[in-house]
Amino acid sequence: QVQLVESGGGLVQPGGSLRLSCAASSGIFSIYGMGWYRQAPGSQRELVATISSGGRTNYADSVKGRFTISRDNAKKSVYLQMNSLKPEDTAVYYCNSSPIGSWGQGTQVTVSS
Repeated sequence: QVQLVESGGGLVQPGGSLRLSCAASSGIFSIYGMGWYRQAPGSQRELVATISSGGRTNYADSVKGRFTISRDNAKKSVYLQMNSLKPEDTAVYYCNSSPIGSWGQGTQVTVSS
């Protein structure tokens, strides 16, 4: 099992930016595809972005052009750069591997004036 810890969330104004980090505390890491997910209040968890072990990326339509997923295998980390944030981006953000493992605590992102 790969265990992951998310960080970097916070409170930002609309139009602002945040960079989320996800660090693996165990596991090989480099062989796994990785993804960022989010869960907004009153909503189910949704997939936001993915990156394969080879670096191929994909994004949900709602964040395409604003968010960028990347990884650093030497640091066993995956990142989500979030720009032009909107109130509807408010959610708890989680990372996970493919295949999906255990869910961590996530990191809260709040976009509000």
